[in-house]
Amino acid sequence: MSIECFAQRLLNPYRGVMHTIRYASAEAVTLDGAHWDIYVSNDALLEGLTVNRWTQITDIRYGSWSQAQGLKRGAIYPSDDFLRLEEMGAMVYEHLTRVHQQVPFTLQDHFELWLLDSAHQPLALLSSVLKENAIELDDSIEWRAGYFAAEHFVSPALHRQGHTAEPAAEYLTRYINTCAGTTPVAQWFQRHVDGSATGLDCIGAKRELEGRSLPVQAFPPLLLATTGHDAAHTDLIADFHAWQAPWLLSLSPLAPATRQQLEQQARQQALAVEKHYRLYPAIIDQNGIKAALVEALLRRSQGNVEPSKDNAMSTFYIELHPSPGGDRSI
Repeated sequence: MSIECFAQRLLNPYRGVMHTIRYASAEAVTLDGAHWDIYVSNDALLEGLTVNRWTQITDIRYGSWSQAQGLKRGAIYPSDDFLRLEEMGAMVYEHLTRVHQQVPFTLQDHFELWLLDSAHQPLALLSSVLKENAIELDDSIEWRAGYFAAEHFVSPALHRQGHTAEPAAEYLTRYINTCAGTTPVAQWFQRHVDGSATGLDCIGAKRELEGRSLPVQAFPPLLLATTGHDAAHTDLIADFHAWQAPWLLSLSPLAPATRQQLEQQARQQALAVEKHYRLYPAIIDQNGIKAALVEALLRRSQGNVEPSKDNAMSTFYIELHPSPGGDRSI
């Protein structure tokens, strides 16, 4: 059995890229390229069962690792399958120590669910999966700016228009979903190497869209369409992309001019750049990113750090010990 290294976007809202090293049913995952969590699961429990997407087995925390602090093991609880779980976790851990500096890995979530606009063109990316058999047709097709945006995203464009009665994220969420029309439709696409796509299943009406081909230009590179809006809403979306810049820089591919603009905008959020820069597939302005990292270091030394409430990776695990109430969330 081989070891896989891949990346997948965290979506609806987009909040970065999760990188994974997988062997059998063990995984090491990171959101920042520096701190890794290692999990194992007892897939032997599924043997003889009819497995569907509702069939789940609990992840067990093997440990956490960073180059600076080394491996911190989860508590050990011997069981009938303990040695097999230990072996899988050790395989992932040993591979992690060899390849951790090779991040970012390649994005492999080539099956994408897009909310369509009233002309049935891609409007906003809602979800993505690694394999076609993981596609779900009962997903919500409401786009969301997200809780973190509700607390932190401010749009100068909205203020210029006098829209100050509600948070910018709430207004943007409502506007984007309005662009999908009174009977919203979402469609799964398989993206190809050149960025073009083949239309797969639809959620909602318009089954006749299935099987169509769309060019790469039909898909917004920053995951939210910037065309087809009036000037005020175009500026609102531009403000949202500017606020998302530290996360959007983790995407690939991006045109050099787009990446350079995002780098300039990301400098306004130095702490977010510090967290994500290891996962940027390219950097145009090295000095600009270094300046953001220096600013982040100075802010930390002065205690000027606002804690993030964005719980992007809501993986659940149990420690390897028999104490009651073992289920926890990181």
